[in-house]
Amino acid sequence: MAVSNTRQTIRRTTPAGSRRAYQGRRMSPVEGNTVRRLQEAPVYAPPVRRTPVRRQPEPLPVRKPKPLSASAQKNRERAKGIGKGYVLFLAGLSVLILVICVHYLQLQTQITRRMKEVASLESELTQLKEDNDAYYSQVTSDIDLSEIKKIAIGRLGMKYPAEDQIMTYETEGRSYVRQFQDVPGSK
Repeated sequence: MAVSNTRQTIRRTTPAGSRRAYQGRRMSPVEGNTVRRLQEAPVYAPPVRRTPVRRQPEPLPVRKPKPLSASAQKNRERAKGIGKGYVLFLAGLSVLILVICVHYLQLQTQITRRMKEVASLESELTQLKEDNDAYYSQVTSDIDLSEIKKIAIGRLGMKYPAEDQIMTYETEGRSYVRQFQDVPGSK
């Protein structure tokens, strides 16, 4: 064993022949028959990453364009520009769409206005029904039937009908009868 005083590092050789360095004053246990032998883990070097070499693309050969015929040049010119007919068609289509949108908005406005009118008329009808019911209950509460009977018999001389004056008539279902003529044999 070799001991160095300057660094206080102890180096020793193991039976396998590898060297280990222990820093500081601590000593490692001595390998022997009572202490298990240390197995050294193999040291793996990290894999070396290689960057792929990118090749520059080869430039394409420069070709000179073929001269175009006059009709091909006219076709290309026509395809690039917008003709007057196409512009007129687009303008007409835009005006038509605008007119349809304005008409749609007018219809929506009319529907909304009419819905508001219906709602106001319904509320007015409800108010009139409530007023009518209130007047009817007021009128019916003011009527005294016994007072009417006294006036009819006392002042006006009315009498109850006799047996021969009463005629019965049976109706079908829950209908009512309106008399448009005299009942035959009632004199």
